[in-house]
Amino acid sequence: MKIALIGLGDIAVKAHLPVLSQISEVEWVLCTRNAGTLKQLAARFRISEYYTDYRDLIRCGIDAVMIHSATSSHFELASYFLKQGMPVFVDKPLADNFADCEALHDLAESQQQPLFMGFNRRYIPLYCQELPGYALPGTAVCHAEASSLRALRWEKHRYNLTGEPRTFIYDDFIHPLDSVNLHADLKADDLMVTTQFDVNQAGASSMRLARVDVQWQRNNTLFQASMNRQHGMTCEHISADYQNMSFRFESFTEGRCWREGAEWTVRQPDWTPMLASKGFEAMAHHWLTVAEQGKQPLAITQRNLHSHWLAEQVLHKVQPSL
Repeated sequence: MKIALIGLGDIAVKAHLPVLSQISEVEWVLCTRNAGTLKQLAARFRISEYYTDYRDLIRCGIDAVMIHSATSSHFELASYFLKQGMPVFVDKPLADNFADCEALHDLAESQQQPLFMGFNRRYIPLYCQELPGYALPGTAVCHAEASSLRALRWEKHRYNLTGEPRTFIYDDFIHPLDSVNLHADLKADDLMVTTQFDVNQAGASSMRLARVDVQWQRNNTLFQASMNRQHGMTCEHISADYQNMSFRFESFTEGRCWREGAEWTVRQPDWTPMLASKGFEAMAHHWLTVAEQGKQPLAITQRNLHSHWLAEQVLHKVQPSL
């Protein structure tokens, strides 16, 4: 396959290109408007073909695209390549509003092409291996104890980074929100949302969102997603409770498990590359399979869309607080 990467910002350079450039069976093409950055990265990752205009990519015979540009450009770029009949990968979020997300999914369906979302936390090897029911369908063997899940809580906090509510929720909070959205079958009334705003901001119109907590219950299981952007440091915590078994993780590489009255450590194998431990390697290989086959499981497509719908519902509940 021949696949183009569009938008060579921080996430593409730090997380995607180091993984993708090691996959020799794919011919990679780079595209960004900055000619200097383009030539520098092409030389660094030994990629011979590159362009400054995404419309030139069609003439070079690509089979699929990966979009890593700013969120504001996702709708234009994804629409263009879906209309060309190509599989499309987009870094989260797909857009910063649900109407655009829904329109892109409708377009993908009409073109019979997969629209793949870059939620790397779905692929973290340690969690997929240790947490029953966490792994995506078709990406790992699901544990028999999956039905015993009683609570899943995902916290993703940042230091001194309050923000405008829509950007806060769609660009960042969507990560923990999607990570606990395992079933993608909620209604708006199922959500309980609480918020905090920056008390140092003067005037309601300039208030910046500081914290949001969302929870819901599905049957006998509690799901919680939390983000505090006035936390003492940037960090991430995950906890999962099953019947008489519990897990706590302070990182993507190591955690603790309690079962039958005993405690032990669970961890990634030594020398696991950092980007593999963060899920980028497994996500890349899943994406390549989807691109080659020209389809992805319906359950994953539904979860992709539903997580963006949840983000919009949370935003609606947050905005009246302003």
